[in-house]
Amino acid sequence: MAKRSARHPGSPATARAVATAEEVPVVGQREPCPCGSGRRYKMCHGRAARAAAAPAPARPFAGLPGEGDWVCLREVVPAATAALRTTPEHGGVDVTLATLLPLARPGLRRQDGERLLGLQTLGTSGDPSRDAAAALLAVLDLAPGEDLARRPEVTAATPRLQDVLDPSRPLEVRVHEGFDFWLDPGVDPQGPAAEALASANGSVVPTERLAGVEAAYWCRIGERTHLRWAFVEEEQQLLDALARLAAAGEAGLGDGTRLLGTFRTQGLLVPVWDLTPGAVADDVEEPAAAFRARLDEALAVTDPLTADERRARAGVVSRQLTLRG
Repeated sequence: MAKRSARHPGSPATARAVATAEEVPVVGQREPCPCGSGRRYKMCHGRAARAAAAPAPARPFAGLPGEGDWVCLREVVPAATAALRTTPEHGGVDVTLATLLPLARPGLRRQDGERLLGLQTLGTSGDPSRDAAAALLAVLDLAPGEDLARRPEVTAATPRLQDVLDPSRPLEVRVHEGFDFWLDPGVDPQGPAAEALASANGSVVPTERLAGVEAAYWCRIGERTHLRWAFVEEEQQLLDALARLAAAGEAGLGDGTRLLGTFRTQGLLVPVWDLTPGAVADDVEEPAAAFRARLDEALAVTDPLTADERRARAGVVSRQLTLRG
């Protein structure tokens, strides 16, 4: 005879099982689920909360001014800030976008009142734009000296950055040598705070943004220098254009440089060039502008790829890079 379940429709255990994600408060992913099931939130109602969120877009920062720079600030730039402003519907408030905040906090408000939004944080929705918008809205309510110790709740109804930021304001990136922008002006950190700041500053990869083209960042890793450049063009069209340039021997950024390969992140293709030893950012400005002009010409070509160009394309595609540093 089959065993009867110890649960019945009116039991507390069954009631917990049928509770919806909306009825259960959001807590940390590793904390006990508030429904009382005894399981961690991520293995219980956290699953339902994630399922209820909107599908993650292929390009989460598409539609924002400076999409390529948003991607670079999220993925490759260690220490940088940019001024944001919310729409009038959200108060027209000034907020400082930061690549990274102390303890990877989603946001904080300094004692001087400046609001900071951290971009390099772990999210819950799979959409960095929605996660960041939830944090931004929470930052608006912080008192001076407060921070967001926990990621705000994100649901399908949560707006995205595209919904809450003033679209007329360009993204003007300021790259820093370290994370001193965490501090209020004139503050001299002491004790653990000073040690944490020194540790963070010691890990920064020297990075500069090129002035003459969009979303291109020079960096030095060890003894080598590179250029990482995020392009907003459609990937297949961009690969064709890169192949045309590579087949013609025009894919480099001057003598002694070479296109190492590409990586994909946040829906964009990011080519990486190996630069000449000792090259600084200013050395790359003119070659990068010339490459941008050649690329625009190649993008305008609609003829089928030649045999040499197809081989070059296969070579570009095969050189997929793993992001380091």
